[in-house]
Amino acid sequence: MRLVAVLAAALAVSACAQINPFPAEKPAAPAAGAAPQMLVAAANPLAAEAGMDVLKRGGSAVDAAVAIQSVLGLVEPQSSGLGGGAFMLVYDAKSGEITAYDGRETAPAGASPTMFLDEAGKPLPFDQAVISGRSTGAPGVVAMLSAAHGEHGRLAWKDLFGSAERLADEGFTVSPRLSNFVNGQAPQNARPDVRAYFTEADGTLVETGDTLKNPAYAATLREIAADPRAFYEGRIASAIEAKVHEGPRPGTLSVADLKGYRPGKGAPVCTHYRVYLVCSAAPPSSGVSLLQALEILERTDVARHGAGDPQGWFLFTQAQRLMYADRDRYVGDPAFVEVPTGGLLDAAYVDSRAALIGERAGPAPSPGTPPGAGVRAPDRTREPAGTSHFVVVDREGNVVSMTTSVESLFGSGRMAAGFFLNNQLTDFSFSPTEKDGVPAANAVAPGKRPRSSMSPVIVLDRQGRFVAALGSPGGSNILAYNLKTLLGVLDWNLSMQQAIDLPNVISRGDTTYGEADKLSPEVRAGLTERGVTVQTGRGEGSGLHGVIRRGDRLEGGADKRREGVVLTAQ
Repeated sequence: MRLVAVLAAALAVSACAQINPFPAEKPAAPAAGAAPQMLVAAANPLAAEAGMDVLKRGGSAVDAAVAIQSVLGLVEPQSSGLGGGAFMLVYDAKSGEITAYDGRETAPAGASPTMFLDEAGKPLPFDQAVISGRSTGAPGVVAMLSAAHGEHGRLAWKDLFGSAERLADEGFTVSPRLSNFVNGQAPQNARPDVRAYFTEADGTLVETGDTLKNPAYAATLREIAADPRAFYEGRIASAIEAKVHEGPRPGTLSVADLKGYRPGKGAPVCTHYRVYLVCSAAPPSSGVSLLQALEILERTDVARHGAGDPQGWFLFTQAQRLMYADRDRYVGDPAFVEVPTGGLLDAAYVDSRAALIGERAGPAPSPGTPPGAGVRAPDRTREPAGTSHFVVVDREGNVVSMTTSVESLFGSGRMAAGFFLNNQLTDFSFSPTEKDGVPAANAVAPGKRPRSSMSPVIVLDRQGRFVAALGSPGGSNILAYNLKTLLGVLDWNLSMQQAIDLPNVISRGDTTYGEADKLSPEVRAGLTERGVTVQTGRGEGSGLHGVIRRGDRLEGGADKRREGVVLTAQ
């Protein structure tokens, strides 16, 4: 039955059904035959420790995810938090099933397709849109975690917030990464809430090593711990509404929008890759695009060319170009537009896309026409990189792979009840149509979820047993980061850490960029000979976290580009 369940998931292409986010608590009994090892890999040591504490107390992987997210929102507010959204995959070791939870934000009832256009009908500059009240959608992460906990939780919900509450009340040490963004030049840094929260009594901004307290966040956690509905009703919801309605460019998000929010739950989108079943989140996540790129690579001999071979990197870049061309044209919220999920993975269609890879890089590939595709306009979405990813394996072998975000750095720069509000609605296409009137799949609409590059991954073997889990932040680059790491562990026989450490190379349209200085001279020269010039740098960089099972042991990896750690325990 185990393999039947995951194969059924592989065939699912529909949107997640909306579910009750606040089920009655039904703690599960511990499973028999406990696995010998637990693991947490997260972007901040304090968050990882909170998750491991929950596991050691007998909690499940989902229990630990609740604790990790509550701490991340405090110590890494530039990336994720209660005011944002997430996609989460949960692997149940007993049944072999993977469940996908969609905590993506939704546009308010008052949203319109032209809300990111100026008075002249032109797209707003991103720096203006991101700090506007219009940028904030109804946050989904609390409701999503509550729903998942109702089905996979073992400890009581109220007992999962202690670490975050204590750190908020007593203070935590500001990390170098947080200090760097606090003292940076992002448009949010000039917002009054950002300045007020991070300014010391002497008028200076906090620095690395300073202690930062957030009693307002602790109060919010106490309310949510008592009842997760408190986030979407009452004091907290009213504070969110009031903050969004402030200028400049106030938004329309209301308490009614918050109260009406429902997370999604359903099957992941999956595909066979060599001897594995690789699963990710379904649209509006871009997980299907990641899987399409894997299928394209499977039709090449990339596995014969290791990390030191320019041909392997060349094939990697060309698969990306095809992936992004299709993703940018077709992926959106399937509740509003027809997303050709099955068509993008159709064998004959993937054959035709893979056949476009030649011996040298040609002009930027155009999107293809997968089965089931409608007519869609080119997308104009800009995706910043304020996101985080973590993985958890509990004592019974259950696994969580979760990507979580407030979108840009400190979200919209607006704070309510001790946390920053997302700017996820800027993930919509600012231009709803092209000049000829063709609609964009990712255009704004009331109640719609913006397309996301967040694509958490879980990999199983032919018997439906857990193999690996991974994911990354990084805006649209997430797909390249995840693809690189999957290639490293599944084809190039690297450890999880070695695969994460591989240079980041992103190839989209006519441009290839990334960590050019980390590529060997031989690889760079070989890519140049094949028509690929890797430009140096761009974007926030990856924050990959992953785990792979080698025999009976778990092997974790944390991205050295950030502050993540891997913790294990028996």
